[in-house]
Amino acid sequence: MGLLEGKVAIVTGAGRGIGRGEAIELAAQGAGVVIGEVDTDAGQAVVDEITAAGGAAVLYVGDCSEIDAAEGIVRTAIDELGRLDALVNNAGILRDRTLAKMTPDEWDAVIKVHLRGHYAPTHAAINHWREEGKPGRVVCTASTSGILGNFGQSNYGAAKAGIAAFAQIVAQESWKHGITVNAICPAARTRMTQSAYGDRLEVAAEGFDFWHPDNVAPFVAFLCSDASAHISGKVFGVQGDAVELYRPFTSAAAIENGGQAWDPADFVDKVGALFAETGIDPAAENGMARLRYTMTERG
Repeated sequence: MGLLEGKVAIVTGAGRGIGRGEAIELAAQGAGVVIGEVDTDAGQAVVDEITAAGGAAVLYVGDCSEIDAAEGIVRTAIDELGRLDALVNNAGILRDRTLAKMTPDEWDAVIKVHLRGHYAPTHAAINHWREEGKPGRVVCTASTSGILGNFGQSNYGAAKAGIAAFAQIVAQESWKHGITVNAICPAARTRMTQSAYGDRLEVAAEGFDFWHPDNVAPFVAFLCSDASAHISGKVFGVQGDAVELYRPFTSAAAIENGGQAWDPADFVDKVGALFAETGIDPAAENGMARLRYTMTERG
């Protein structure tokens, strides 16, 4: 028996890449899966793959960032597969460009798909679980582009940082109801990374393919299971054979003024103490340089 025997899960954006791998792994672990997609052909192909392997899957076509579609995908899980136990918010897009050149449409589209695309299905799923008095599992998809920052991705990074915060906050709100909410920051070779890394992430000729998108799925299946019921509000890095736990923003240093209001001029001499104590560079930094597992160094 798999970790998810008898469970039902939703995966948004499950037609390709990481979402496809997640859906197939959840089914392999015994879950019935609702494949959420805007691309009917891609979604149906995953449904067919799961059912051909003896699993249970149904397709829901719709934009998960729209309220009607989000409520519809939850109803589909309940009506067609009998219940809902887990939600994997995976759907996403890129519109990379430096902020100076970014159009309002490029900003709005990314924020909508990622942030509203997390809010709407999670809102529908959590209200269902609370009304039924049942536990639930939510897995959100953040990114190191958000929690560390990546050049040319102010829209995507802002959305992904928001998702990390979203997971932590909704976890606090939902803990007493038996509902867990965690986030992953996955790294894998997908259509979304092809433009940034190209041949650097080509398929491994032999041995373990570190950047294969299916490597993300086993940990997601664990987070969807009862075995993870004690874990909530956490952000994990997931890639290859590695899982990381990220620490949220933590105060690293402080300066005080002896119980008096500051004068702006005081900071000219005193703010440097914050950087001296921590060793943090006051200039703009490349946060992605702090990655433990970086796509720029592995083939």
